[in-house]
Amino acid sequence: MNEHTKQPVDAFRIPLAPLVVGALATNCWLYPLTEPGPSPYEQDQPCAVIDPGADPDVIIARMKRFQLYPKYILLTHGHFDHVAALPGLVSHFSQYGEALEIAIHQADASYLGPEAYTVHQTAFRAAAGNSAYVDALWESMPSPAKLLAEGDSIGPFKVLHLPGHTQGSIGLYDAERKLLFSGDTLFKQGIGRTDLPGGDWDALQKSLKRLFALEGAIRVYPGHGPETSIAAER
Repeated sequence: MNEHTKQPVDAFRIPLAPLVVGALATNCWLYPLTEPGPSPYEQDQPCAVIDPGADPDVIIARMKRFQLYPKYILLTHGHFDHVAALPGLVSHFSQYGEALEIAIHQADASYLGPEAYTVHQTAFRAAAGNSAYVDALWESMPSPAKLLAEGDSIGPFKVLHLPGHTQGSIGLYDAERKLLFSGDTLFKQGIGRTDLPGGDWDALQKSLKRLFALEGAIRVYPGHGPETSIAAER
């Protein structure tokens, strides 16, 4: 155990590059944090894990490589390909006796906790005609520790509610670094689908209009595919 009190660190010594996980090639992001405090883990530096969509062992190995531990697990929305590694992460880090702060928008809360299996089955049947992918990987989903809403702050991020892909889709905006984790709302040369349960084309268009009103220099880190910028996608 590392019980010492950490000093502020250079959080961005670690490249901001996605772990591409799962059969649907989801970008899982490890975002180092500068918040000092006592570390409950063997690793030294806290991070936010954004959209752990599959392959928990791969995510844990990346954290160990860079001496990170998860202070937050932040979900841009509730679809299975963005949350499937949650049970594995919770199981691994529970050995340290600390609860992970899992956060999701309140409108997508049913993708976690006791209702989750039925909700994910329904979504995958709409997408693929069956729920085989969910059934093959299913483990009971933990409940969120924090339900997010528009304008909330968590770690370095401001929460932007961006409904359309799902009712509870969000962006995570770090104003200091001028970057945005956009989930499946905005991709490089693409936008999120709206034909799954909870999708809404008109709401997505309003969310995109909101994003396109932001400063063009903001870097965008999406849920799938390469990074881009607001200016490039307008």
